[in-house]
Amino acid sequence: MSRRYEDTMSTVRRRGHRATGYAVAAALSALLLAGCGGQDAAPPRSLPAGQPPGDGGGQSSDDAAPGGGSGSKAAASMPKSVPQRLSIPSLQVSSTLETLGQQKNGAMETPRDPDKAGWYQPGPTPGSQGPAVIAGHVSWNGKPSVFQKLSSMKRGDTIEVSRQDGKTAKFTVDRIAQYPKNKFPTLEVYKNLDHAGLRLITCGGEYDEGQHYFPDNVVVFASLTGSA
Repeated sequence: MSRRYEDTMSTVRRRGHRATGYAVAAALSALLLAGCGGQDAAPPRSLPAGQPPGDGGGQSSDDAAPGGGSGSKAAASMPKSVPQRLSIPSLQVSSTLETLGQQKNGAMETPRDPDKAGWYQPGPTPGSQGPAVIAGHVSWNGKPSVFQKLSSMKRGDTIEVSRQDGKTAKFTVDRIAQYPKNKFPTLEVYKNLDHAGLRLITCGGEYDEGQHYFPDNVVVFASLTGSA
């Protein structure tokens, strides 16, 4: 996410009626895309019956079943609980989590600290059923930020989220994908799930200093495979 993340985000407004479930998550995709300097996308308000995941024209490191990154099966979903800390051992990332809500104008709040990631509160909590979303900056004022190395993650890597209830949700990376912003596959990333999923999102591609623009989004897809 670029230096102009928050300025761009303030121009994006939610449309239509109050969204729940998938629609809330889908609405987030447009905000994330615009927040990275991309084009404003208009995601569908609901997932059509029988609709397969969209082809976003992106590159994916692997295609795997939920929890398939290391041969582990997806674990049973956990009760809802506010996340407090994100840990990614392979990247040596450990970040307390800001809570990202929505501003009065409908724009999503952004992480105030570029060295911290943020959990999108209107969506599922990490460990509960559905695609929980944690976003972070890739750089800020030319300096590396919390998700600077996100694109280097690999299938089978572990992600841990410590929660307010004292439990830790443990996720296994299923795959990593990079999508052009103008072809972002909203349905694929934010569709309803029958298990607890996690999406880590940041910007990607070569940064255009003149336009303050990252052309792509990097998305890490992970599934809950354990808890402690």
